[in-house]
Amino acid sequence: MTELLDTGERLGRGELEALQLERLRTTLRHAYENVGFYRAAFDKAGLRPEDCRTLADLSRFPFTVKADLRDNYPFGMFAVPEDRVRRIHASSGTTGRPTVVGYTERDLDTWADVVARSIRAAGGRPGHKAHVAYGYGLFTGGLGAHYGAERLGCTVIPASGGMTARQVQLIQDFRPEIIMITPSYMLTLLDEFERQGVDPRTTSLKVGIFGAEPWTELMRQEIEERFAIDAVDIYGLSEVMGPGVAQECVETKDGLHIWEDHFYPEVVDPFTGEVLPDGEEGELVLTSLTKEAMPVIRYRTRDLTRLLPGTARVFRRMEKVTGRSDDMVILRGVNLFPTQIEEIVLRTPGVAPHFQLRLTREGRMDALTVRAEARAGATTAEREAAGRSIAQAVKDGVGLSVGVEIVDPETLERSVGKIRRIVDLREAG
Repeated sequence: MTELLDTGERLGRGELEALQLERLRTTLRHAYENVGFYRAAFDKAGLRPEDCRTLADLSRFPFTVKADLRDNYPFGMFAVPEDRVRRIHASSGTTGRPTVVGYTERDLDTWADVVARSIRAAGGRPGHKAHVAYGYGLFTGGLGAHYGAERLGCTVIPASGGMTARQVQLIQDFRPEIIMITPSYMLTLLDEFERQGVDPRTTSLKVGIFGAEPWTELMRQEIEERFAIDAVDIYGLSEVMGPGVAQECVETKDGLHIWEDHFYPEVVDPFTGEVLPDGEEGELVLTSLTKEAMPVIRYRTRDLTRLLPGTARVFRRMEKVTGRSDDMVILRGVNLFPTQIEEIVLRTPGVAPHFQLRLTREGRMDALTVRAEARAGATTAEREAAGRSIAQAVKDGVGLSVGVEIVDPETLERSVGKIRRIVDLREAG
């Protein structure tokens, strides 16, 4: 395996930390000199780039949050002249102004390199065909995966999202070894294979690289068993680069190695912002080390995880993200994450791995209803038993009494991108 690793992956821990400090100091200076937001933020904190003399000194610098990017819409966070920007991506902007990110020629090369590294770590190899079912366009998933796969030497099938029946046909006809897709949409493809009478285990696929939303070990088992593939996690976010910030290695499947030669990670207490030691769970904070067009300093991702020592690579690992601090539901004083419900649904006989949480207000009290799809062919008795089982498991495991509705197969809205697990109807009520 070692002969497949690139130069960055061969660094020793001491060499890596020396490189990180050099790149961090360069990035802080680049941001301070070229981005008004960072110059003002550093000045307000009484800091200059040269005050970062060790990696630990980064904790003294201010955070960047999504609102800062929106406040500087569209190009206020760019650190290079606009004529040096070769591509622009943006978030959907469903909750306000979109967050805009830019890339220089070198940034695009770096991005392709880290995604190629990620695909190789997942088990992809030059000559493999990669079916890319992430959305293309302003979303970073499709094009990020596309150029990374090409950089590795793969043949890319740019399927994008949607047209599910056609995706199944393309997989059968083109025989790709790799699929890059959100886990929720992979389940939709599985349903379509079975609807067409095709055994998903007979396809050419060997590796599934899943990202853009949290997913659990139980969902991994579901996908691996029903598709006979290796299911591995990729992590990224548009504000920091896109996919390819971290990747799970197929030989260990024990968390995602962060490509620390390009992205410096910290984990902080979500409430106090205090940096936590490796091994403690908190909110992931990332600083870019090699970005030119739009460096980001201590970006609060809102993703909850913990940092662990490297195993398959020298880089530290982040535990699989199972929730976000801004996706947490506080219901009657109890903290709840959608992934907790997912684990219960996945182990309940008679229901499919498609569910949605509906929040309503009954009088002065908030109420939660779990809507889960029945598996095809489930009897009325099996549906009723599944509903009772889910309600009891939520009460026992989470400490909440919830309503449960078992709905017909293919009733809930399917997602081709990030799944909408929570429907909050409390304001409408």
